Amino acid sequence: MQNTSNPSRSAPSRKAAAHAAKPGQVIEELRPGQSIELLKELHILTRDGRLNQDTRRKLKQVYHLYQFIEPLLSEVSAGGQGFTLADHGAGKSYLGFILYDLFFNVARLGQPASGHVYGIENRAELVDKSRLLAARLGFANMSFLALSVQAATTSAALPARVDIVTALHACDTATDDAIAFGLAKEARHMVLVPCCQAEVAGVLKKSRALKLTKNPLAELWRHPLHTREFGSQITNVLRCLQLEAHGYQVTVTELVGWEHSMKNELILASRPAVPEARQSAAAQARLQQVLSELGLGELTARFAGP
Repeated sequence: MQNTSNPSRSAPSRKAAAHAAKPGQVIEELRPGQSIELLKELHILTRDGRLNQDTRRKLKQVYHLYQFIEPLLSEVSAGGQGFTLADHGAGKSYLGFILYDLFFNVARLGQPASGHVYGIENRAELVDKSRLLAARLGFANMSFLALSVQAATTSAALPARVDIVTALHACDTATDDAIAFGLAKEARHMVLVPCCQAEVAGVLKKSRALKLTKNPLAELWRHPLHTREFGSQITNVLRCLQLEAHGYQVTVTELVGWEHSMKNELILASRPAVPEARQSAAAQARLQQVLSELGLGELTARFAGP
């Protein structure tokens, strides 16, 4: 007969031994229903099911990111509507798998899924691995496509409209491609964490000498280090204005704890059912002014196009 006086055995289900790495070990950070196999595949849990200091921090980071996206998933799936989410530059589909597991298997405790997650990655070998893992885990409402972002925009494998677009650490212009995809698919929400932006810095560098004679603000990018950092900063400013010009309401914050670098900016963009035309026009005008003032006219098609 089981000794119910043992507190380690009478703990609530959220601390159940099903999550234990070894007999008697309970990992309190895990949530009921989380896939242990997935966490091992993502190297959040070690092969013997343990959490060390580094992986415990990584798990907290995962939960933090999910806090931003879960309300969007709940909103677009309200009333039993099935949502669609496209994750660009998916890599090993780390983000897609975590979102799927926490939203369907944890938040909904295995209730019938009402949405679909698409992982878009141009490296076919990573797509194949993700497909195998999803099949092994029983994550039926996930698809993985070996496509570039541009090809995904017109691919018949994706629906005409996508509710949520994500791009985590999409390098340089890949974030812009994800935004273009979201605009073409009339996305209701975009969640973007840009990385390694070099294009704007290159354009600033070309016109630096001329600008120094005409505009004292060019001192902001006179030195190479400043050129890189200012170029990165202004790239995201232009992206936010671009989204606002298309009717989105934009919030910029830090993705706290996700990585130990300055590439930690999170852009959240949501489009209301009826965008405010006047605000969109004002954002478009400011966008054109910034491009002109900084000598970035050659990037007009990328940021201020239709």
